[in-house]
Amino acid sequence: MKTTILSLSILGLMATACSPSEKGNTENETVNEEVSVKTTTSTDDEWTKLFNGQNLDGWTNYNKETVGPAWKVEDGVLFLDASNKENWQVNGGGDIVTEKVYDNFHLKLDWKISKNGNSGIMFLVQELDEYKHPYNTGPEYQLLDNDGHPDGKIEKHRTGDLYDLIKAKEEAENPVGEWNTSEIIVNQGKLTFKLNGVTTVETTLWDDNWKELIANSKFKNMEGFGQYQKGKISLQDHGNNIWFKNIMIKEL
Repeated sequence: MKTTILSLSILGLMATACSPSEKGNTENETVNEEVSVKTTTSTDDEWTKLFNGQNLDGWTNYNKETVGPAWKVEDGVLFLDASNKENWQVNGGGDIVTEKVYDNFHLKLDWKISKNGNSGIMFLVQELDEYKHPYNTGPEYQLLDNDGHPDGKIEKHRTGDLYDLIKAKEEAENPVGEWNTSEIIVNQGKLTFKLNGVTTVETTLWDDNWKELIANSKFKNMEGFGQYQKGKISLQDHGNNIWFKNIMIKEL
């Protein structure tokens, strides 16, 4: 009888030790999995599309309320059609800007340029009547056919350069007609350019060195150039065909 009672006691203890514990572990694992999934989703959601692949909602021409007809959307790609230059006043494009203003951000987009083409991405742009163009205030990430366009022979004017201010540390552009991925990161006064995963420019904004860079550039007489700590993103119409897609931004 003593042996039976002891056996039953041991079995009871084993049941008590195993069942609730196993259930508890399962619940904790489920909770942890849910937290992990939610965290990942939240991180992904930090990226905001600046181009929806269907139309130009969220964009206007600089200092205007519409977008020139040369900016077209085809198969999810934003395309500047510069073929009708003879009637550019009517069918032209013009630089376009985001409706929203950004300060600390990570911009990422894909682009490809036509043979002998020239374009750019400007940032911290001020859309004010006193400035006629985005480049009056916004620094530029240069996009270029380095081998075909005359600017390719000018230092600080090639793809991945901070236009007319800083030469790229390394060139990483793909051949004309192929897609490239460019990134612009502005965070607490630090500026970083990337091209196809390669860091091309790193500098500090608004310090004495920044002022000296501007003083030694073509922008030296533009009072507002590079002075603002927040502004709009601009895609440049330089009169050449250019394609953009996957335009997204993360506010930092």
